[in-house]
Amino acid sequence: MTTLAFIGLGAMGAPMVGHLIAGGHTVRAFVRRPEAAEAARQLGAEPCFTPADAARGAAVVFTNVTSSEDVRAVLLGKDGVIEGAAPGTICVDHSTISPIVTREIAQALAARGIHALDCPVSGGTTGAQAATLTIMVGGKAEHLEAVRPLLNLLGKSITHIGDHGAGQVAKLCNQIAQVVNIEGIAEAMRFAAAQNVDTGKVFQALSTGFAGSRMLDLMGPKMVARDFAAGIESRLHAKDFGLAQDIADQIGLDLPAMRVTSAQLDQMMANGWGRDDTSSLLRLLEQAPNWDAS
Repeated sequence: MTTLAFIGLGAMGAPMVGHLIAGGHTVRAFVRRPEAAEAARQLGAEPCFTPADAARGAAVVFTNVTSSEDVRAVLLGKDGVIEGAAPGTICVDHSTISPIVTREIAQALAARGIHALDCPVSGGTTGAQAATLTIMVGGKAEHLEAVRPLLNLLGKSITHIGDHGAGQVAKLCNQIAQVVNIEGIAEAMRFAAAQNVDTGKVFQALSTGFAGSRMLDLMGPKMVARDFAAGIESRLHAKDFGLAQDIADQIGLDLPAMRVTSAQLDQMMANGWGRDDTSSLLRLLEQAPNWDAS
C-alpha cells in the first residue's frame, strides 16, 4: 500500500481517486471547501486543505486541474506541493497544459529533488469512470516505470512519448485531430441538411465507410438528434486549441484546419456556449447567412 496525494477532485479526478483507493492505496486529497472535504471522505480519501499538506508523506502526487497556471500554483506556489513533498516524490500531472510550462515546472521541481511526469489523458469522464483512459507520458522512463502500477489502475493504454513536455505535445496532437474531425462532421451534416437530405441516413452511410471514426460514432448521432447537451464541454476544447494555436504561432507553424477550427471554437465561446457539447459546432455553421433550414 502506497500513500498518494491527489489534487483536482473534479468530474474525472473523483473516479480516478476511487480507482486508486480500490487498488489498496491511501489517498490524501486537496480540497478547498468543507463540502468538498465531505465528498473526499465519501470516496475514502483523507481531505487536506493545502497542496503542501496533501503532499506530506505521499510517494506520488497526482494533479488534474484546468490550466497551466493552475498546475504551476498547486505545485510551485504558496503552500504548494513543493513545500510539502520530500525529495524523491514523483509528481504525475494529468492536466492538459502548455508543454513549455510543463518543462519549466519539471525544472523547478527537479531543483528540489522532486521528479515530474506529464501524463495528460484522453477518454473523458467515461474513460475515467471505467478506468480505460489513454495516458500519454512525458518524463524519465525510470519514473514512469515506478508509477506504472498506479497508472494501470486508471487507464488501458500508457505510452511513453519522450522527455518532459512530450506527453503534453501528444495530447495537443490528439485534440487537433479530434476537434478538426468534429468540425468536419458538422460541415458534412450541414451540407446534407442544406440539400434536404436525411442526415440520419447520411450518418448511417458514413459510419460504415472510410469516413467512419470514433468521433463520428460519438458526435454524428448527437448532431442528427440535435442533442447538444454536454458530453465534452466545448470550453475545454477551446482552451486546448488556444494552447496549440499559441505554440504554433510561436514557432511559425501554419496549420490551416486547426486555425479555422480554433476560430469556430472562439465564436462558440463568444456565443456563451462554453458548457455546451462541442457538437454545437453544427449550430454555429447554421448561423451563417446562407443557411436555409427549410
